[in-house]
Amino acid sequence: MFRRTYSTIKKTVEVVSHTNCALPPNSTVFSAIQPTGRFHLGNYLGSVRAWRELQDSAHTDTSLMFATADLHAITVPKDPHELRTFRAQAIASILASGIDPQKCTVFHQSSVAQHAELSWIFMCHTGLGYLNRMTQWKAKAGASSESALADVMSTAGTGLFAYPVLQVADILLYHATHVPVGDDQAQHLELTRHLAEKFNRAYGDTFPIPKTLLTPARKILSLRDPSKKMSKSDKDQTASIYFNEEPESIRMKVQRAVTDSIQGDLYYDQITRPGVSNMIDIISGITRQTTEETIASLQHIRNHKQLKDHMAEVVIEEFRGPKKLYEQLMADPAYLDEVCKQGTVKATEIAVKNMNDVKRKIGFL
Repeated sequence: MFRRTYSTIKKTVEVVSHTNCALPPNSTVFSAIQPTGRFHLGNYLGSVRAWRELQDSAHTDTSLMFATADLHAITVPKDPHELRTFRAQAIASILASGIDPQKCTVFHQSSVAQHAELSWIFMCHTGLGYLNRMTQWKAKAGASSESALADVMSTAGTGLFAYPVLQVADILLYHATHVPVGDDQAQHLELTRHLAEKFNRAYGDTFPIPKTLLTPARKILSLRDPSKKMSKSDKDQTASIYFNEEPESIRMKVQRAVTDSIQGDLYYDQITRPGVSNMIDIISGITRQTTEETIASLQHIRNHKQLKDHMAEVVIEEFRGPKKLYEQLMADPAYLDEVCKQGTVKATEIAVKNMNDVKRKIGFL
């Protein structure tokens, strides 16, 4: 079986990182990703590679905390066996992306009970009107109209409506100073700041006001329908590229990607050329070049096939090392369990201390 420390494991692959973000000393970073199984390209560029870059540029006194958001995962009920598998795959994907558990705290959200405890306290301080204005829960519910929204509200679990408050608790439980998110999550950070300030006014200075770190990669869209995000739940599985796919599968999916009928010069326009622009975003996200730099580097491209061939090779090369490491990690579930156990111990120590401070201030202690 696979019994080696992470530093030894990591020597089997080359992991290259780059970041433009310099955190101040004594920062605390918290971020979580839902355990939906193996990661796709959007998960990788939108979340975990940004985590790795923060890790590799952070001061030694920076606390980095990365979790699977498995409490959030059950806002829509899951098969228990499937959820267990997805949790393991998410941890393996996080580690295979270059997150070092010796430098970061890696754990399952549900293993630290204080997440739910603090969420209830914040729930009692959150107005229904504020939650109703949140856009993400409506999108998750698939409510495209007022009548559809009414139907959802009559059948959906309360957790789907209230999960932004749990996100607030996730962040403030560890006194996070910085939260890396995509632009579609920025609204939830506003709720976090709102509730932190509200609690501080009511009970005294308790929580720092966290800053948003927008991840540099643009939102990665479906290869088959660039009007929507790349998603594991997409019925057309050729629309997403996964972390552990074989090169030939990646090439096949990229060749089937939607482009357009415009030939000749390559240019970026999300309105008139969404498919081509999505490919440019993917190449830009992987190479860490600006859109302009990426287009300049592609001036030798003369048609859609050449663009697809180039993009496929860029993705394959980026995933070559992480794919190998992911497969090794999934072959050693005991190692994954040990990483999570150690992360839970570290996270719980911080959570208990901070939660006891909250309890004293509101009168529970």
